[in-house]
Amino acid sequence: MRTRATLAALLGTAAVTLSGPLIAQEAPLSYPATETVDTVEEQFGVKVADPYRWLENDVRVDPKVAAWVESQNKVTDAYLETLPGRAALATRMRALYDYARTGVPEVAGNRYFFTRNSGLQNQAVLYVKDGANGAERVLIDPNGWAKDGATALDAWVPSEDGSKLIYSIQDGGSDWRTVKILDVATGKPLDDVVKWVKFSALEWDKAGKGFYYSRFPEPDKEGEFQSLNTNQEIRYHAIGTPQSADPLIYATPQEPQLNHSAQVSDDGSFLLVTSSSGTDERYRLTMIDLDGTKASTSQRVIVPELVNDWQLIGMAGDRIYFVTNKDAPRLRIVSMARNGNEASIETVVPEGEAVIAGASVVGGKLVANYLQDARNVVKLFDLAGKPMGELPLPGIGSVGGFDGDLDSKETFFAYSSFNRPTTIYRYDLTSGQVSPWAEPKLAFNPDDYAVEQRFYASKDGTKVPMFIVRKKTVTGPAPTLLYGYGGFNISVLPGFSPTRLAWLEQGGVYAQASLRGGGEYGKAWHDAGRLANKQNVFDDFIAAGEYLIKQGVTGKDQLAIEGRSNGGLLVGAVVNQRPDLFSAAHAAVGVMDMLRFDRFTAGRYWVDDYGYPNKEADFRTLLTYSPYHTIRKADYPAVMVSTADTDDRVVPGHSFKYTARLQATQAGDKPHLIRIETRAGHGSGKPTDKIIEEFSDIYAFLAHFTGLKIAGE
Repeated sequence: MRTRATLAALLGTAAVTLSGPLIAQEAPLSYPATETVDTVEEQFGVKVADPYRWLENDVRVDPKVAAWVESQNKVTDAYLETLPGRAALATRMRALYDYARTGVPEVAGNRYFFTRNSGLQNQAVLYVKDGANGAERVLIDPNGWAKDGATALDAWVPSEDGSKLIYSIQDGGSDWRTVKILDVATGKPLDDVVKWVKFSALEWDKAGKGFYYSRFPEPDKEGEFQSLNTNQEIRYHAIGTPQSADPLIYATPQEPQLNHSAQVSDDGSFLLVTSSSGTDERYRLTMIDLDGTKASTSQRVIVPELVNDWQLIGMAGDRIYFVTNKDAPRLRIVSMARNGNEASIETVVPEGEAVIAGASVVGGKLVANYLQDARNVVKLFDLAGKPMGELPLPGIGSVGGFDGDLDSKETFFAYSSFNRPTTIYRYDLTSGQVSPWAEPKLAFNPDDYAVEQRFYASKDGTKVPMFIVRKKTVTGPAPTLLYGYGGFNISVLPGFSPTRLAWLEQGGVYAQASLRGGGEYGKAWHDAGRLANKQNVFDDFIAAGEYLIKQGVTGKDQLAIEGRSNGGLLVGAVVNQRPDLFSAAHAAVGVMDMLRFDRFTAGRYWVDDYGYPNKEADFRTLLTYSPYHTIRKADYPAVMVSTADTDDRVVPGHSFKYTARLQATQAGDKPHLIRIETRAGHGSGKPTDKIIEEFSDIYAFLAHFTGLKIAGE
């Protein structure tokens, strides 16, 4: 990016003439000039220049960075105004968003709690009803919390009897949360306020007199949104007391890098503390006995080493059930006695061909959600692990839910696919009947769209799955949007998006590749796409693009790519490696400086996937693909970078620096722009109107450079 820190800098650098299917009388584009600094650091004998280091400064603190943001947005906004189809896309996205979207309900006592967005509300509203057939009423409506709609209801947890509710508030997309308590009968909040909560579970004690939560020390004002998060601790908040009186339950000051999360057992007899050091599913488990609202001072470590994944899924009698990858890369379900430990586990459901994505003990059964070629299959077992069949699903898609207790008579789950918005189903645990509980009314016909899965060969011959979605009437090469992520053991599954559907309606194709680095096939698939193997992810994505062109799904000048966060890194890396392959690219909230990512907020956790920049072997690998450092002189595609000036997950300095360098490099004559949102964070909690505004901008940009004609433009 470039900008001089004053608005006069809008007149900087030479004009760049754009090529491609442009609008008549389009004026040449001039980027703002960005000040450079003489920052060069030598690492392991390599001199690394960082001329835009100053753009790492917080926009709320540094006026120069704030001015740079304003000048870049002026150029981007002016360019977006010239794009055909932008208004038509926004209008259609608004219509496609205008349907009621209901969340999976949670039952507590005799009450049913669930969220619903009526359509175009900026934030979903929390409802409650007394009994399955009771009248629903609004419990929390966050839409009046902020004029810009950017303050969101985040987590919410009812007490066991349903009389009270903990809820957390997210403001402006920040990862920080403020926690409050609500009296469900009256709908009024109590006076309690708990702050500096981040990356935390919220767990009621069995009596409903207070809750356990995780927090970090209060940062200084300047470091609130950028300083590293260390020394997380678990505390207990008793209703009616100030936060300053919350007793410390668990902390590891001798290991400040550890994060800690608390779960109360189903019978309320113990607190399970899960500790981790990064993004990998490698956990230490500590059991703390509970006596009512009091935690024992004695602690028993039941899994001592940070080696394996352990997910507590429920209890039955004296047995505790976990999902683990110990001796099972695709995971298995095990149990241990209440007084047992890792050495005493017994296999209940062994590892299979498909990966276990999650499981629960509910209604006297084990419900296991499997990943089979990047789509969900749900299998049932008794508590001894005897198979009880599969739960029928509507088609190729993804599911989530299945919460409840050992004695629950019902549970609920959500199903969605690329052409099917989320539908909530009720599963009767006694009869086995599955029935719709909340079905959306749609402004389109799902049957107009075809969803298929194909497998293609990556550079090294590895078979990689990819979903391809398009209208059934679309044949031959068509403008195509290819999406990928490829990291952190995260599986990218079928799901519905109104903004994506707007692209499909216009005759575009959507493709989603299940790249290595994700969790689609378990630990081996993840390991094959991280650390020294990270290049495999980029090879998989490049091979996906080549496949789509070779198979005639899209044409040579019709392919756009998109990725968010780690996927933004993906887009930045592959554009640098194969600028000839793509016509347009969207890199959203990406990790772009791979030599400094671990110095800000949550960045230190990512070393599990990326490695340590201060270790020579990792440094040399990171330098080979770091998007900021590998920009080169070449004919680049049109690039839109997007971020938020208040993102405290992947700090916006990543995107700022990458864009500045891209604009300053002789990288072709197509536009290389950045769209910088305000009060939007990393993405969660973003209001509906901002989502529509963002994606009508982005998809108009991608459509323009892939030749997708927007009806009504």
